[in-house]
Amino acid sequence: MLRALLLLLLLANALFYAWTRGAFAPGWPPPSHGEREAGRLAAQLRPELVVVMPPGAASAAVAAAAAASAAARLACLEAGPFNETELAATEATLVAAALPAGSWQREQVERAGGWVVYFGRFADGEARRVKEEELRRLKLNVESVKTPPELVPGLMLGRYESREAADAALAQLTQRGVRTARVLALPTPPAQNWLRAERAGPELQARLTALKPPAPSAGFVPCAKAP
Repeated sequence: MLRALLLLLLLANALFYAWTRGAFAPGWPPPSHGEREAGRLAAQLRPELVVVMPPGAASAAVAAAAAASAAARLACLEAGPFNETELAATEATLVAAALPAGSWQREQVERAGGWVVYFGRFADGEARRVKEEELRRLKLNVESVKTPPELVPGLMLGRYESREAADAALAQLTQRGVRTARVLALPTPPAQNWLRAERAGPELQARLTALKPPAPSAGFVPCAKAP
């Protein structure tokens, strides 16, 4: 009796061992055995991309990934343009909000005066109006001059960055029948003042965008160009 029981136990162990090794698959699949599970191995996606790295290299890779993630959360914000009075008032607002020192910088942008194709100065507003109607009959885009004061009342047919471009435009207008126009250099406008936070983290971004600087600025917005 004991001999028969022993033989049954041995047979059961042998069958169990064969089952765990997949001898009866696929009809009777083996149990899961961690990384030896055939289904898990078959489900891998592009295993050739997996690279085993030494501990030092792995730590450096993790640090680089963390630095890249932190840099991705930084943003450039700016407010402006301001004149000198508005600039001082806006900086006072930032100081009153207890923003970290050095978290923003002043930036001054010089502007070129440019060139215009100009008509004027006219004797009065009525003379300007008559000339404007004449030019519009030629299907030209006419703009009233508002600044500088010494050119008012006057009309212009375009702004240009160089004297050469303005002269070329005047030559084309002359061929269309335009008379008495001339090219003038515009006076250099005052420089524009901006406040910029070039590398603002999420917290600083939230605080800057929540501020309401004095008019005419709409507040801090994403920078128009990369710093």
